[in-house]
Amino acid sequence: MPEGLPIDHEHPLNGTMVAYAQQVVVCTGQRDWMSRIEDDGENTGWGNLVRGLKRLLGRGGPYLDPFNNILITNTSVAPAVSNSSTASAFLFPSFKYIPSIPVEILPLADTTDLTTFVRGFLLPERLHDMHSSLPKSKSTDMTRDPELASKFEVVDIKHSPTVLICGHGGRDMRCGVMAPVLEAEFQRVLQSQGFSSAGSDGTFDGPDHANIGLISHIGGHKYAGNVIVYIPPEMTVGGHAEPHPLAGKGIWYGRVEPKHVQGIVEETILGGRVVTDHFRGGIDRDGGILRL
Repeated sequence: MPEGLPIDHEHPLNGTMVAYAQQVVVCTGQRDWMSRIEDDGENTGWGNLVRGLKRLLGRGGPYLDPFNNILITNTSVAPAVSNSSTASAFLFPSFKYIPSIPVEILPLADTTDLTTFVRGFLLPERLHDMHSSLPKSKSTDMTRDPELASKFEVVDIKHSPTVLICGHGGRDMRCGVMAPVLEAEFQRVLQSQGFSSAGSDGTFDGPDHANIGLISHIGGHKYAGNVIVYIPPEMTVGGHAEPHPLAGKGIWYGRVEPKHVQGIVEETILGGRVVTDHFRGGIDRDGGILRL
């Protein structure tokens, strides 16, 4: 455990996670980013993806919906292709990896572009009741069109647990210092349990595989280390046919130190139990927020 970091050990952790409907985890191949990730990645596909998503879903964007908060983060996992016109990303809790996302925003509705991606994957399947006064055409535009998803290559993450560690040193020193230490310990412990490393062989799903990556700011740097564990929908307990109690869910932990990693792997990833002392919150497969 690195010494001298000002970590908040006083305030309760439960309920301190950001409420969100989906998390888009953009693959960058970098291990740190500018404080505002939309200012980073000039002339890269991943940088253009972040900026495009902020433009479409953020303040003033055509798909801004306060009841459909999309958490956009970068990850150290490398993109499938390195160019300025496409990007790769994970989607949680839908447990998907999309290797090629076009980052252009084009005016033609029938052209596959970033707008197509947003409409096919990120809009809500059903609008919140507060939108009941919207005209039908606007409601349709603000609702997901599943047919558009077929235009993309999609890898469903059915078996591989995913561990995301906030390592945004460009935003706050605490996560920047803690994350590499936690990353190494998660890799060591998971490998000791028979899991291959995150994306090391270009694989993102398999019964004996785990995805591990650093990610950008998710809120609550004072609770470093911050870790999100996504348990895939078809994962079982102990390699048997028994369904995993946390299958399809994402669990947020705070104040994680290297000495806690073994317990998190054994209890949460392998055993399906939440470690309440570190629990910040969680998300269900349908986007519902979990609290103790």
